Amino acid sequence: MTSLVQNVDWVAVAPPTIAAAVGLVVLVADLFVPERHKAVLGWTSVAGLAAATLALIPLRSADRHTFCLTGDPGACSYTVDGFTLVIQFLVLAGALLTALLSLTAVKETRLPAGEYWFLLLSSAAGAALLPAARDLATLIVALEVASLPAFALVGMRRGDRLSSEAALKFFLSSVAATAVSLMGVSFVYAVTGSLHLTQVAERLEHVPGQLDTLAVAGVALTLVGFAFKTAAVPFHFWVPDTYVGAPLPIAAYLSVIGKAVGFTGLILVTVIGFPAYSDIWGPALAVLAALTMTIGNAAALRQSPDRAHSAVRLLAWSSVGQAGYLLVPIAAAAYTERDEIGSTVAYALMYAAVNLGAFAVAALVGRTSPQHRISDYRGLYHRRPAAALAMAFFLLCLAGLPPGVIGLFAKVTVFQSAVDAGLGWLAVVMAVNVVIALYYYLQWTALLFRAPEPAQDGAPAPVRAAVPAPVTLAIAVTGVLAVVLSGAPQLVLRYATTGLFQ
Repeated sequence: MTSLVQNVDWVAVAPPTIAAAVGLVVLVADLFVPERHKAVLGWTSVAGLAAATLALIPLRSADRHTFCLTGDPGACSYTVDGFTLVIQFLVLAGALLTALLSLTAVKETRLPAGEYWFLLLSSAAGAALLPAARDLATLIVALEVASLPAFALVGMRRGDRLSSEAALKFFLSSVAATAVSLMGVSFVYAVTGSLHLTQVAERLEHVPGQLDTLAVAGVALTLVGFAFKTAAVPFHFWVPDTYVGAPLPIAAYLSVIGKAVGFTGLILVTVIGFPAYSDIWGPALAVLAALTMTIGNAAALRQSPDRAHSAVRLLAWSSVGQAGYLLVPIAAAAYTERDEIGSTVAYALMYAAVNLGAFAVAALVGRTSPQHRISDYRGLYHRRPAAALAMAFFLLCLAGLPPGVIGLFAKVTVFQSAVDAGLGWLAVVMAVNVVIALYYYLQWTALLFRAPEPAQDGAPAPVRAAVPAPVTLAIAVTGVLAVVLSGAPQLVLRYATTGLFQ
């Protein structure tokens, strides 16, 4: 008789486990820590995320598997490979930077500390679990563990109408997308009799003719929940209002970690689980990529400093446009035997560093201009030269212009993946969108160095608020990362050439 008892590889599961355990510790400690010492909960969370990130180091030596079927050791629910490690590093390091930005925000806006840090750590644990998941059930559970705390974090500012509205829109649209994905998973299970991605891939190769329509529907519907997380058109409508209504650190978190969750899920179900139906998801993702980058950049063009538009809303629409670029290599993977996924991973690493940096500068500017208008950045160089230079560098990286070399090279790798896959039309659409995006990125960059608005008669002089150390540290870390990656782009671009699933 085959034993169903198996050992758990605790080293492999350590990163998400540490984040979840520290979250529980923080939640319980909140009951006993007096109000004046609540800051210790934040620093405990920062230390926990740092420990979870460091727990990735012992996993670099070899692939590890756990929670495998006893009858089929190749079918495992949790796998640590090169892809898993890179995405877990992106998620946990991004959550760590978000925590640094949150230290000041939680204190100054009087958010409930225990709940905030518990929810952030729980979401980070789910996001770190997802890249290691290798069955559809674990993927959906990880997606929801990452998402459900995010709903509450968006609406954490109690009594704020915008925050409540943003949380409601985010919740309702996300629940609907997840329900559609669950229906797709049930169809796939009905066709294949398995939820493990490796077994699903094998059995989809030999689907009986009478079940082919059900399999196609299952594949298409399963992708919906992950496409929602990436903010791909037409699942993007929640993004601008959610980012504007959420606390700024949470908007930064959703723009990076939220997208990482979606792209990771898409990559796993398409490349590992559904390669037999690449003729279905390949064209669909190519069209989504074209629509997403076009609509995102077109909407960002409408955000003008002359009309008192929000800088956070501009970053939101920019993130939609960037999502279109990130979708291109995933679509290209359907048309070529090369492992194009590395291009998405390389671009995501660049995007995470510079976008979190842009939000960190926005947190700094928001201390004196809480409305977060684009016009508030006019003359920033005259008030805070270092912050203005950092913001200019981040925007140039997002635009793909020197000296933001890493942004340029990352776009070239994505563009090359489309060309290599024979998607010439998609490469043309991407090139046009890159040119369109230059306008609003350069307009914002130029605004940083313009002369400040002249003070009106009798108007008080602007107050130069002190910069909290955690915000300074977040700007410094992301700035150094952006500069290092521009000086040595091979640190992330190597993923575009080595292949993460080969």
